[in-house]
Amino acid sequence: MIAAVKGWPAAFTALLFFLPAAATAAQDLSGAAREVARKTAAFAGKGDTVSVTCRNVSSLRPAALEELRGAFEAALREAGLRTNETGGGVEARLTLSEDQSQYLLVEEARKGDDRQVWIASWKREAAATGLPARLTLDKRRVWAQDEQILDAAFTEASMLVLAPSKVTVYGRGAGSTGQWEPRQSAPLTPPRPWPRDLRGRLRITGENFQVFLPGMVCNGALDSVPSMQCHAADEPWLLESGSRGILLANFAAARNYFDGRVVTQSGLRKTAPPFYSAAAVEDQGRTFWLLATLDGRTQIVDASFEAAGTIAGWGSDIAGLDASCGSGSQVVATRATDSSEPDAVQVFAVANRAAAPLAEPVAFAGPVTALWPAGAASVLAVERDLTAGKYAAYILTVACGN
Repeated sequence: MIAAVKGWPAAFTALLFFLPAAATAAQDLSGAAREVARKTAAFAGKGDTVSVTCRNVSSLRPAALEELRGAFEAALREAGLRTNETGGGVEARLTLSEDQSQYLLVEEARKGDDRQVWIASWKREAAATGLPARLTLDKRRVWAQDEQILDAAFTEASMLVLAPSKVTVYGRGAGSTGQWEPRQSAPLTPPRPWPRDLRGRLRITGENFQVFLPGMVCNGALDSVPSMQCHAADEPWLLESGSRGILLANFAAARNYFDGRVVTQSGLRKTAPPFYSAAAVEDQGRTFWLLATLDGRTQIVDASFEAAGTIAGWGSDIAGLDASCGSGSQVVATRATDSSEPDAVQVFAVANRAAAPLAEPVAFAGPVTALWPAGAASVLAVERDLTAGKYAAYILTVACGN
């Protein structure tokens, strides 16, 4: 809901419980931010400057403040206003609050002696009653090497590792330790120099495998890797999300992200914002795709790839899971950290287009350079260890609580 109140309120708390019945409801936090931003723009006048401060006194996750500020400032810019942090023509103070049934966004705006208060509200997401009360994300290292690991895939007896220079098949050695030992490999000769921040994807289907690289696709058999056939191609990569969704996405060959051209599982061709990674979730009986876009946010789109919301605070790598814990699906996501800092991965539930953590984050000794699905309840994470100077691949598996 949205309401306007003249004057700087003496009883601010009372406003949180007095919302006009005729007011309209926002769909989510971003929608509420845009609502009050439009009011602010009309109050300020075109070309004015707005200083913005935010605080959170609700149960919403800390990352909600980033989402709030981003949506509010973007709407102001669209209306022709500028923002800064050192004071301006209008001072806008945003507060996230809540009552038993809804979240509340309260803005106190001041321009000289003229002061106004606007309140927008949206329904609180349903409690995650169908989700497990406790989850853990188990971390198991499966391989380490000096050369970058782009991806790794497994069969019952083999491990296939993709590196910038080659594809290698490993088998279990004899003895009680059963260490992985190299069995055969095939070199990779790119049609053009590899781009910076190279990415690659492996898929095993039965006894065959497929390799997706920027501007190149390879096909081979596990029992005859040296005969792998590669050719220059801008074919779309096949992206999977647990057992829930499949997406064909075109990779920007000279960059490290997907260019936004996608084909859905139903054959629908769409153009989305360019993104680094994608995951599918089920929310209230509907399937949504999450796209980790280049602006640092995660865009939520529906089955027709129409915008349905945003999530802030995640990194550029996300992957979907279908762990059989309660109901619903899960998403694992990296942190929004710099590429020279240690990273962490956390598992989330998505309900009413908002994310809620389900387990404590799993820490890494360096940045996570790849995060790919590795089964219904597992993902493969590749770490660049800042201390050891090696790359290490881990399997992260959701373990259900009691």
